[in-house]
Amino acid sequence: MNLAGTPLLFLLISFLQIYSLCSYPTPLNCTDTTRLCTSFLAFKPNANQTFAVIQSMFDVLPEDVTVEGNGRDYVFIRKNCSCASTIKRYLTNTTFTVRENGGSVYDMVIEAYDGLAFLSNTTRAARTGAVMSLQLFCGCSSRLWNYFMSYVMTDGDSIESLASRFGVSMDSIETVNGIDNPDNISVGALYYIPLNSVPGEPYPIENDVSPAPVPAPSVNNVVVNRGNHKGHLPYVWIIGSLGVILVLIVVFVLIFVFLRSSSYFPEAQQTHAKDPDGKSPLKFRILRNASFCCASGICCKSGNSKQTNGESSDRHINIPKAVGTDVFDVEKPVVFTYEEILSSTDGFSDSNLLGHGTYGSVYYGLLRDQEVAIKRMTATKTKEFTAEMKVLCKVHHTNLVELIGYAASDDELFLIYEYAQKGSLRSHLHDPQNKGHTPLSWIMRLHIALDAARGLEYIHEHTKTHYVHRDIKTSNILLDGAFRAKISDFGLAKLVGKSSDGEASTTRVVGTFGYLAPEYLRDGLATSKSDVYAFGVVLFEIISGKEAITRTEGMVMKNPERRLLASIMLAALRNSPDSMSMSIMKNHIDPNLMDLYPHDCLFKTAMLAKQCVDEDPILRPDMKQVVISLSQILLSSVEWEATLAGNSQVFSGLVQGR
Repeated sequence: MNLAGTPLLFLLISFLQIYSLCSYPTPLNCTDTTRLCTSFLAFKPNANQTFAVIQSMFDVLPEDVTVEGNGRDYVFIRKNCSCASTIKRYLTNTTFTVRENGGSVYDMVIEAYDGLAFLSNTTRAARTGAVMSLQLFCGCSSRLWNYFMSYVMTDGDSIESLASRFGVSMDSIETVNGIDNPDNISVGALYYIPLNSVPGEPYPIENDVSPAPVPAPSVNNVVVNRGNHKGHLPYVWIIGSLGVILVLIVVFVLIFVFLRSSSYFPEAQQTHAKDPDGKSPLKFRILRNASFCCASGICCKSGNSKQTNGESSDRHINIPKAVGTDVFDVEKPVVFTYEEILSSTDGFSDSNLLGHGTYGSVYYGLLRDQEVAIKRMTATKTKEFTAEMKVLCKVHHTNLVELIGYAASDDELFLIYEYAQKGSLRSHLHDPQNKGHTPLSWIMRLHIALDAARGLEYIHEHTKTHYVHRDIKTSNILLDGAFRAKISDFGLAKLVGKSSDGEASTTRVVGTFGYLAPEYLRDGLATSKSDVYAFGVVLFEIISGKEAITRTEGMVMKNPERRLLASIMLAALRNSPDSMSMSIMKNHIDPNLMDLYPHDCLFKTAMLAKQCVDEDPILRPDMKQVVISLSQILLSSVEWEATLAGNSQVFSGLVQGR
């Protein structure tokens, strides 16, 4: 393929994007970066964009989506809107999850949002499961109207038809968009519709098969009866499908029995083999011949961890059936030898020790010119080792720690992760000066909380198989060099099963006391709401600077007593009904904040934490709702911070360089 014209093509694409951005009308002079308004976006979903997908695309709650009706399949999305000072445009934030490989991220985003998205041109290839932040065009009115709605012109639209459709005058649309000639409009360009009321009707969530409800055909206003078709056709399909499935099951069982008895599965013959002493099964030996997918889609294949030539083995090795083959995206194999691990950590010297995790010690290492964190585990922790490999090989997200690879010796296992330069959130919250850290500002704390919430939401809702982490705590929230938060330590992560009562996974109780939900302690019932409870405790730690189990001086006894932070904060909130009466609550706010925070935003965060730690898991929000709430609180906090005009040390860019 001739690539000589590629730079010219990229230049042309960039020019067209800049031209389209400049050609979009500006409804209001975007100069006030502190202003926040409510806006709407008109969106026409395709057949694959269900209600759940629309919510995910725009980061909104169900009540923020309305449908147009009248035979039209448009939906209207309510979003908070503010002025972006860098490009002098009104924009709102969202995230986009890549659902299938193919093409560039830029092309996929532009196609998905149909002209509503603003994204710098990039040729980066799309990867399934990747989540990226982007911005959408919105508008704030000059108070002549209540709202502005972003609308992309389609073939057949005209100023006259839009005025009739949305109940506004043609003059108002022309004035808002600076249109001199109403006959000269561009298909595919974005215009703004001034509104005085919320558009559309509530979305019929129960009809989530198509983007908008389709009325049944009628004759003389009488709905046609389709009962006969519904009464017979589905049963034929069901019975036929069950028959086909039964035949396939029998065939697969016969094939499996045949292969099991032959030499096709040599590892199956080894499963029950014994060591020379005749006692211990060779589970660990099989594990060392495993193949695991690592960071960025690369598959790390282990063989013998020590090769005669000092290099890793590139031979293909069978994947254990316990892990499954659907996890892997096999590319060039990568492996780390035990000698590499030993050398990168200076022989596991104390100076390289970063800390102690739940199931092993963590060391700093410089491995193949890359800074890494290496978890050192004994061979008895095979279950936890495999759990982390299975989860982190399937999920990749900017707010989840990335697994780079692993290594094994005769009696130890090693997991290699990306290195988090700033350590754990715990070290920044609890006595930060003694740990050599500058106290985190309020804005920084919200950024970190939102990052962690996004990572947790991802494994709860956006992965092919959903997981519960089961050990969410501040020491498992790591911070990179830019203070971006990443959730780590997936050794206790567990698949979420489905029962008749909903999401559930009954198991033995594991985790860290102080973060464990009541129903989990009582019944061993691990659900995504268990993680939500633990995240609520993390929010209380962010607000108070205190640990999940804190020592307080008893009123009667001189000895300090250990109390759950959640119970302490809930008692304080009961005596602080609103942000204007926080006298008791103030006694439990981290003094390192030095009263430099917006009181209403801190109070909203505390109330969100209170909802997360509700005794009844049904009443707790899901992580999607937590992400949306924190996003709104952060936006309000940034607006508050902007009123300081950068003249105060609370300005997060000065405090932490973010």
